[in-house]
Amino acid sequence: MKSRLLLLLLALLPVLALAAPTAPVAGVDYVEIPGGQPLAPLNGKVEVVEVFGYTCIHCANFEPAVSAWKRRQPSYVRFTPLPAAFGGYWTPYARAYYAAESLGLLDKTHAAMFKALHQQQALPIQNASVDEIASFYAGYGADRQRFADTMRSAETDAKLERSREFATAVGVEGTPTLIVNGKYRVIGGRSSDDALRIADYLVARERAARK
Repeated sequence: MKSRLLLLLLALLPVLALAAPTAPVAGVDYVEIPGGQPLAPLNGKVEVVEVFGYTCIHCANFEPAVSAWKRRQPSYVRFTPLPAAFGGYWTPYARAYYAAESLGLLDKTHAAMFKALHQQQALPIQNASVDEIASFYAGYGADRQRFADTMRSAETDAKLERSREFATAVGVEGTPTLIVNGKYRVIGGRSSDDALRIADYLVARERAARK
């Protein structure tokens, strides 16, 4: 009986080895960013930035997973979505994100904006006007004119420039991209969960380095 159990275990070893997650590998799953700096002072936190775009279908597909991941994080992890301001049709929706943030509307509208663009087609991906976008947010309690003015404000201009500078500094080439402490860029992951597993590894690594 024992010999049969031993033979069965030996037969299962290759399957178990394939099923077991392997530690992320530098150059394959993530890259270290030379001289990389966090988006904001860490103040004892480990920072995870998601560079995303509302117009990006991959970001829309990633949103449910990253939202659930965020809710599971301990208090020492600071998660920050950062709208990519690549120019063209990316910019109006990056402005919309920052206006919603300034007016306290993100919790109600972040997932809804992805849905409006990619499921309902309630807003155009390209050539969206400030008035169209402001009308969408008015449906979530925003004053339409105030929202439009906030999109066009100098404060929003400054936030867009900061977003561009950070994305350039950390070498963002597409969205969504996860950046840990400004030091690591996740480049691997065959699924949303796998990309987040790599982020978890890097968060744990940074946390351990401080102890």
